[in-house]
Amino acid sequence: MDDNRNDIRKQLAEKVAFLNEAARAYYQESREIISNQEYDRLYDELEALEKKSGIVLSTSPTVNVGYQVVSSLPKERHPAAMLSLDKTKRVEELESWLGSQAGLLSWKLDGLTIVLTYEDGKLSKAVTRGDGVTGEVITANARVFDNIPLTIPSKQTTVVRGEAVISYGEFERINQTVGDADAKYKNPRNLCSGSVRQLNNEITAQRHVQFFAFSLAQGGSGERYRHEQMEWMKQQGFETVEYVKVDQESVAGAVADFEQKIQHFPLPSDGLVLIFDDIEYGRSLGATSKFPRDSIAFKWKDEIRKTELLEVRWNVSRTGLINPIAVFEPVELEGTTVSRASVHNLSIVKSLALGTGDTISVYKANMIIPQIAENFTKSGTAKPPSLCPVCGTPTEIEDDNGVETLHCPNPDCPARRIKAFTHFVSRNAMNIEGLSEATLEKFIDEGILKDFADIFHLERWRDQIVAMEGFGERSFDNLLAAVQKAADTTPARLLLSLGIPNIGAANAKMIAAECKNNWKKICALTEEELSAIDGVGAVMAKAYVEFFSDAQKQKTVNELLAVVRLDESFTEKSGGPLAGKTFVITGKVSHFENRDAVKAAIEAAGGKSASSVTGKTDYLINNNINSGSAKNKKAGELGVPIITEEQFIKMLEG
Repeated sequence: MDDNRNDIRKQLAEKVAFLNEAARAYYQESREIISNQEYDRLYDELEALEKKSGIVLSTSPTVNVGYQVVSSLPKERHPAAMLSLDKTKRVEELESWLGSQAGLLSWKLDGLTIVLTYEDGKLSKAVTRGDGVTGEVITANARVFDNIPLTIPSKQTTVVRGEAVISYGEFERINQTVGDADAKYKNPRNLCSGSVRQLNNEITAQRHVQFFAFSLAQGGSGERYRHEQMEWMKQQGFETVEYVKVDQESVAGAVADFEQKIQHFPLPSDGLVLIFDDIEYGRSLGATSKFPRDSIAFKWKDEIRKTELLEVRWNVSRTGLINPIAVFEPVELEGTTVSRASVHNLSIVKSLALGTGDTISVYKANMIIPQIAENFTKSGTAKPPSLCPVCGTPTEIEDDNGVETLHCPNPDCPARRIKAFTHFVSRNAMNIEGLSEATLEKFIDEGILKDFADIFHLERWRDQIVAMEGFGERSFDNLLAAVQKAADTTPARLLLSLGIPNIGAANAKMIAAECKNNWKKICALTEEELSAIDGVGAVMAKAYVEFFSDAQKQKTVNELLAVVRLDESFTEKSGGPLAGKTFVITGKVSHFENRDAVKAAIEAAGGKSASSVTGKTDYLINNNINSGSAKNKKAGELGVPIITEEQFIKMLEG
């Protein structure tokens, strides 16, 4: 029966995936992969199977989840505290901990823990783990996860805990759409956290979040063992974390098997979890103030190798920051050959006392990122270059609270030029998809791109680009289409894309609005006129006027105006709960995807967003009201109220 239930879940998933692919091909790509009759037949089969099994997956074409926008995520206390796990890196400790008991060993997925509640067979609530005591209610978002069942056969109250994750493949796909390298997501967990906690679940749906159940907090059929609970959850339509039953003698071998799999595992994992199979036995052990006693986490033990440091290279980034890279004799780590590691900054180079010929030990943090663990000889001969390795400009050392970094101050350094192009094509600027930083660097090196306007003449280089590694006719045509789409733009986007010092997206929008989108007026603003615009200070105004007075910059702008189609239409906004109010945002946000999303909400409600606090600012939004930040201090001096995100959301609601 259990195998039959698992087969049904697999059949459901396969039918849903195929029908969705057929619908996408028909409605979005104007092509047919099956006839209408065949689609209807498969649809009816899916519907019948759903009715028979009681399982309906969130992505099924038989349900319309619907998108929903909320102003905030409500908080909710968990019935019992969700404790974190005690940890070890030693297999021997796992063996000792397990003793004579049987256990389940499973992946420890690196995402966001979610608690799902079902009433009368229907998903009624989804809450994040939060701080373990209080979580955020994300029910609408959970409904659009790729693989959550919206209905299950069991009609009793059922509470399932699991991990929401985004695969490495999806992580890479989403990052490829982010033009600005500085705005790219750092890892799948951060992307997942932001995706799960969206205020608009349409964005969540686009991120393809998956859910893997790992424990049953309430419900079931009186199962005595954890493995029985896992099978029961599978019968209800859940995908569970991969697990194996182990005892003291087999746990080491099972750990080794998982360790082999992680090299090609598609989901982010930072270790394993071992839990007693006997549920009552585990409960009888209770918990400490920090950890439950029925389970323990196993963290991957770093594999460390000694090697010889060959040199410290200094790589110039797009921002002018010069990053030290340790190059060493190749060693095998976690199944791959490694020969270099980032040292991050000048202070670390000094603290490790690095030098050519030193004996160092290296490892992979979380089995992925090469790092230097220790320097045994500490010669200290590696010195920062006095001249930029790319353009030869004298370098500068900056000290930020004791952390020293090396910089190239030359704004025309070729390495920094890549940054200018990356900014130009970024999402908030010209928004040209397909021009990654690596592609831009390649085009610049090949002489294809010298100025921004060259991007709109890529057709001239078709043969050369198509012959490049990673390109072909199809990818080139996709790139041309993205460029043509971006050619239809607005004055605010074009202004932002030029890279005028300190002019961000909010400033560009405000300046364009002040000029009613008249581009000639935008270019001709005086320092006095600019300073009268909220959020534009004297230094910013001076740099702005200097930019448009520069003959070379004027040439760049004129060349762009010859290839873009500028929409200068303007509609005066009026009304809205924030009409006439100006806001500045600082610090981290938790209820919005990022600060750009907050700015968009302000403008949609009739308000304005600025980048600096002035006498014209009505509110400073900062979740850390008591911080000693410069903007908080400035607000205090000017009597500008500082409000939290929650207070801002209440203002939005009117």
